[in-house]
Amino acid sequence: MPDPQPTIVLVHGAFAESASWNGVLERLGAAYDSVAVANPLRSVAGDAAYVQDVVRGIGGPVVLVGHSYGGMVITQAAAGDTSVRALVYVNAFAPDTGESALTLSAKFPGSTLADTLVQYPVSTGGNEVAIGQDQYHAQFCADSSDDVAALMARTQRPITEQGLADKLTGDPAWRSLPSWFVFGDADKNIPAEVHRFMAERANPRGQREVVGGSHAMTVARPSEVAETIIEAVRGVS
Repeated sequence: MPDPQPTIVLVHGAFAESASWNGVLERLGAAYDSVAVANPLRSVAGDAAYVQDVVRGIGGPVVLVGHSYGGMVITQAAAGDTSVRALVYVNAFAPDTGESALTLSAKFPGSTLADTLVQYPVSTGGNEVAIGQDQYHAQFCADSSDDVAALMARTQRPITEQGLADKLTGDPAWRSLPSWFVFGDADKNIPAEVHRFMAERANPRGQREVVGGSHAMTVARPSEVAETIIEAVRGVS
């Protein structure tokens, strides 16, 4: 008896939240089982463990989809998990062993994220960082409307400095699982050259580069993102 169609598990990254997948979920519709996870954004290992808990709760095959830092998380979470059928990277980090979000974003020039960040200490230790509200639109979602960008800036989820600095441990899941990549060539957080580098070494089954796409394509370009996810589901079903 064939496996059921995989459930799509959507993992947001830093400076966003699970509702950033709403447009993608609408386009996936009732034909696809899907869930948007509230990523804790505390540490790669801890966040990956949480996603693994979600996957175990689903109890069947899944396709993991990560946006931005969420790519770090799904790469770690999928390692050795036989229920994960594919990985989809949406303007996302696809790290190799020992790489962090910080090291990858700086691998090629072009990221302007650092100059927009504000930070503050947290009681559990270290600092959290967020994008300054007055700079959020231009930095994160330049191809979104003013109203959407203002709402996203107010509802963004900060990430710990530890999460950004944490390195991938173990073999990256994209080395053994089929992957798909979709990213915008106007991403100001992760330069397009970094996206192309990560995609090339992962040898994905599908790769889509969206002209003018910002970092927040889950919000601004949900159709292109959904199309890539559907390709992945069909490719492993």
